[in-house]
Amino acid sequence: MQNTPSLFDPIQVGPWNLSNRVVMAPLTRNRAPGQIPTSLMATYYGQRAHPVTGAGLIVSEGTPVCAEGYGYSDTPGIHEPGQIEAWKPVTAVVRAQGGHIVCQLWHVGRISHVELQPGGQAPVAPSAVRANAKCYLIKNENGQRVGGFVDCSEPRALTLAEIAGVVQSFAQGARNAITAGFDGIEIHGANGYLLDQFLREESNRRADAYGGSIANRCRLMVEVVRACCEAISADRVGLRLSPVMEGNGAVCDPQAQAIHEHLVRELAPLGLAYLHLIEGQTGGARDHKPFDYAALRAAYRDAGGRAAWMVNNGYDRALADQALAEGADLVAFGKGFIANPDLTRRLRDGGPFNEADRSTFYGGGEAARGYTDYHALS
Repeated sequence: MQNTPSLFDPIQVGPWNLSNRVVMAPLTRNRAPGQIPTSLMATYYGQRAHPVTGAGLIVSEGTPVCAEGYGYSDTPGIHEPGQIEAWKPVTAVVRAQGGHIVCQLWHVGRISHVELQPGGQAPVAPSAVRANAKCYLIKNENGQRVGGFVDCSEPRALTLAEIAGVVQSFAQGARNAITAGFDGIEIHGANGYLLDQFLREESNRRADAYGGSIANRCRLMVEVVRACCEAISADRVGLRLSPVMEGNGAVCDPQAQAIHEHLVRELAPLGLAYLHLIEGQTGGARDHKPFDYAALRAAYRDAGGRAAWMVNNGYDRALADQALAEGADLVAFGKGFIANPDLTRRLRDGGPFNEADRSTFYGGGEAARGYTDYHALS
């Protein structure tokens, strides 16, 4: 009779021997002026990489794979040589502590603004359907950098040739991430961004091979995952999904269960490192829409999928223990890691937990306040 694994037990995920099952979820912080990682980012990730007090696995903030992939100012990319070089000190400090970090590859699609797009062009999307959503811009006003949320711009539909280019951008992003010293990648297929936009009928009104049927709407996601697996090896690839999340203009699809069960069956033979499931509404109710996550995992396992199963959204120690008892392998924690670089230790000890300064969640340039100035327990 096997014992239920603890949140603090080691686990093998792909080629990585993780020291615990706590994952630092991706957290957009808008702290990379000029889209270039900074030395302060190395400090930030390094503080959270200790194998005993920190995360067994860190997923980086969303990192655009091409110039069209940005929807928020000061997010670090992974498509230019200078960005790749600037990530190397970040990954080096994580490795020096014995930690592991993967790069979350990102394309926001229609969740963008013309000021963030090359040449001021319209953002790209599955279809020319504007998102009822905001993106984050940082502008210079009177010599000071001022940040704020603005309405997303009207997008234009991707051509078939451009869709092929998106696939290649993700594959090249995967190769660039390995060059930059990451242990692997996580493909952002969630939260109403480009790949997720293709899954949902509200945002995908195409009549070609990438729209209409469930198989067609899943096609781009599957092509991107396969291309990344071919680029760097499948056991270094993870995928994030949010089946019923509503936000960033996304509307819960009436076929969400069928769509995601089809998708995971397609992915099962690939040998991925992990699947990262956001349960319910990101940062909100876990049950805001009906969805059977156990059935989704069963569909994946029945199709031969053996990737680690990572759960996310509103987890505390008790809920994490329950999830592990019910078959999850990893538990991701997001905002808790902002104010608690040693969150794993605090979870083990039952606290105390620092409160985060929400006014510093986004932006701040290279200032330490609200970023690297939270103290660990002595």
